[in-house]
Amino acid sequence: MPDSWTFAVARNDLSRTSLTEGATPELAAGEALLRVDRVGLTANNITYAVLGESMRYWRFFPGEPRGLGPEWGLPPLWGFAEVAESATPGVEVGQRLYGYLPPAGHLVVRPERVDGTGFRDAAAHRADLPSPYNAYRSTEGDAAYRADREDLLILFRPLFFTSFMLADQVADNDFHGARQLIISSASSKTAYAAAHELHGRGPRLIGLTSAGNVDFTRSLGCYDEVLTYDDVDTLDPAPAVYLDLSGAPATRAALRRRFGDLLLRDIAVGLTNQVPNAEAAGEVFFAPVQMRKRRQDWGREGLDRRFAEAWHRFATLAEKSLDVQVGSGPSALRQSWLDVLEGRVPPNAGRVVQLG
Repeated sequence: MPDSWTFAVARNDLSRTSLTEGATPELAAGEALLRVDRVGLTANNITYAVLGESMRYWRFFPGEPRGLGPEWGLPPLWGFAEVAESATPGVEVGQRLYGYLPPAGHLVVRPERVDGTGFRDAAAHRADLPSPYNAYRSTEGDAAYRADREDLLILFRPLFFTSFMLADQVADNDFHGARQLIISSASSKTAYAAAHELHGRGPRLIGLTSAGNVDFTRSLGCYDEVLTYDDVDTLDPAPAVYLDLSGAPATRAALRRRFGDLLLRDIAVGLTNQVPNAEAAGEVFFAPVQMRKRRQDWGREGLDRRFAEAWHRFATLAEKSLDVQVGSGPSALRQSWLDVLEGRVPPNAGRVVQLG
């Protein structure tokens, strides 16, 4: 193995990849070197690449310092890293952290706000990027962490945060007056985690999925009803809110025909079909907005506590429903990227790659 390496994808063709070798970065005062250890690949990572330009995801881990041209991008990943070197007081070698990581062997960060929960990366190029992505959580100060559930956190935590905040926002708005919540891409991790949070709290939950995923989605027990996309015309035309995680124009059109003015809200949440759907929807859900509200309402500790409680409830379901498939090394990372991109990973499976 080289001292370090970088996996990149072509910004205009996500199936074209590059794996390059390089030297381990050197540190300046006030920096720390993280060794990327274990990461996950889900549809969420593909979304980061699809929205890389418009939502600035390519800017978190710029390729130029790694010798890559502007046509290449580093799709962000979630996972665990360990501090390999530190020139920052309070950041100790060997500390294990969860956070936003590059598809690479190492990451140089500039820690600030260092405390028992971890730190934030204050690197200049990340200063104007969404702050939740700049936090690195120490496993020792994380109420959601359990060593035997690391892979579940890798695969679900960023998705579950979106799910948790989405469910909270919908409930916080008294479900917008709806009698039913319709969720597309219902077999996806983000969708059924949100459904798990919402189930039994008010409106009827209806999941829409492809015919091949109906049995799996029903087995989760998160929805009151699971239908295929072709069954939209059978839905009861009662006041409804649509939470769109698929981005499929045909589904949106069918729901609008079926419900008319009874479709009270049309909220774009994600892009599991890689179709930009923000403009077509009535509104867009962005988790950090609700997070900021709840930090004001509950405080940071209150938000962390509620998140951890919800996570541990959901993790029991996740353990039963997910087949974690673990690969090793940069080549496995590349293969997992292509498999997720091409839709070759079934909804009951999750890809984790050991890199360290």
